[in-house]
Amino acid sequence: MREVLPGLFHWATFHEQIGVQVSSYYVEPAGIVIDPKVPEEGLEALPGEPHQVVLTSGHHHRDAQRFAEAFDIPIRASHEAAERLGDALAVEPFGDHDEVAPGVTSIHIGKLSADEGALHIAVGEGAIAFADGLNRYGEALAFFPDELLGDHPDRVKDGLKQAFLGLLTRDFDHLLFAHGEPLIGGGKAALRDFATSPVGHEDFGQAL
Repeated sequence: MREVLPGLFHWATFHEQIGVQVSSYYVEPAGIVIDPKVPEEGLEALPGEPHQVVLTSGHHHRDAQRFAEAFDIPIRASHEAAERLGDALAVEPFGDHDEVAPGVTSIHIGKLSADEGALHIAVGEGAIAFADGLNRYGEALAFFPDELLGDHPDRVKDGLKQAFLGLLTRDFDHLLFAHGEPLIGGGKAALRDFATSPVGHEDFGQAL
């Protein structure tokens, strides 16, 4: 676990079901953990006690229940994510543009799936936390491969690009990914470049 910005902590954990490392975050000023899996060092590795679990997507329930039980805290997710989860996980839903926690605002993306979301986080110069619409396992930003994007991957990628352009009206300079390493500094410029002239793919950017 490392502090990537004052009060913002990141850790990566192997996700057995999908066979890759995934990322989780603790935003200390807001008192939330985002898309959490238990750190390899255990829950005691957290530098404080969270007040909420916040999910960017219904797909990211991960170890949410363990955190909720260990700290006696609620699990928050969008209305769309709550619908996806059904009875599998008890969550307190929030809506688009809701302030989920102090300085944390929900953003509905909804292009990859109905419950695809993001969070705008007021830490440092500001950060955007993504669900599955964007990843960063190397240096470049990337979409997931076409076979994971449904029946019309080009349409999905085009919709995601348009959603990312909409994010550029917000104040941020950092990008946080549920899949891959965070980009600290230069995030808005990188997102603008990716959304307007993606690299690594003829039309829509690099795939994982």
